[in-house]
Amino acid sequence: QVQLVESGGGLVQAGGSLRLSCVASGIIFRINSMAWYRQAPGKQRELVAGISSGGTTNYAETVKGRFTVSRDNAKNTVYLQMNSLKPEDTAVYYCKVSGFTSWGQGTQVTVSS
Repeated sequence: QVQLVESGGGLVQAGGSLRLSCVASGIIFRINSMAWYRQAPGKQRELVAGISSGGTTNYAETVKGRFTVSRDNAKNTVYLQMNSLKPEDTAVYYCKVSGFTSWGQGTQVTVSS
């Protein structure tokens, strides 16, 4: 059974930075693509960034140039470095294993103006 535990969220001022982490278990982490999603109040969950098993990355246009996704296969962990944060980045952030339906509990990111 896939288990995902996100951490690293918090309250930050606009222009600030946060680094999210997601530890995955129950899978062979190194062979799976991973992704970060977010869900703001009253909005649908949206894809933020993804990283393949080989390290290829992709980003939503709204975060391109500000966010960086990375992974450490030795630690079964995927990261999301978020810089130049904006109030519209406020959301609960989730990680997900591609091809699986499990979600973690998410981590709240709040950006004040």
